Amino acid sequence: MSRPESERPGERLLDLVDVMARLRAECAWTQGQTHDSLGRYLLEETYETLEALDAGDSDLLREELGDLLMQVVFHAAVAADTGEGWDVDDVAAGITDKLVRRNPHVFADGDARTPEEIDAAWQAVKAQEKPRESPLEGIARDLPALATARKVLDRVPDLDTSGDDVGSRLLQLVAEARAQGVDAEEALRRAVRSRLG
Repeated sequence: MSRPESERPGERLLDLVDVMARLRAECAWTQGQTHDSLGRYLLEETYETLEALDAGDSDLLREELGDLLMQVVFHAAVAADTGEGWDVDDVAAGITDKLVRRNPHVFADGDARTPEEIDAAWQAVKAQEKPRESPLEGIARDLPALATARKVLDRVPDLDTSGDDVGSRLLQLVAEARAQGVDAEEALRRAVRSRLG
């Protein structure tokens, strides 16, 4: 999709914020939503976005990313309306600041150049910002098991994966996929879909 040359990238994001503000002011259903009531939609939209990625359908991906973006703006509007002390600008400022801090090779005097060096630098800055007392700290409880295993293996590279039980063998497969640069969760999802036609 093209935009007029006079329009800066991101201008339509402000339109979305304005539309959401009007819906919060004039639509009874939208007014009645809370973070809790919206939770299921956020999850559904996330999975629908992943499905569009798996399908390789760029137009569908654009649409699903829009639905996911709406959830972000919606939650920010709820927070602003209920006096939680933050709004969509705070969300944008937070992620912008984080991207600048964690990419010193672009925004400061960092010397990382390869993707591996850049990832290592990102992880080092993140570890300083958020020290963890446990490898499980900061991993969402509802994250699928294969994705949880991958995150734990990222944090504990020497994790013992031995054993013959099903769980251990699954953990070994996640470790094998990780070593090959493959996301086990995504690989399994695609394998199932490919067999269903």
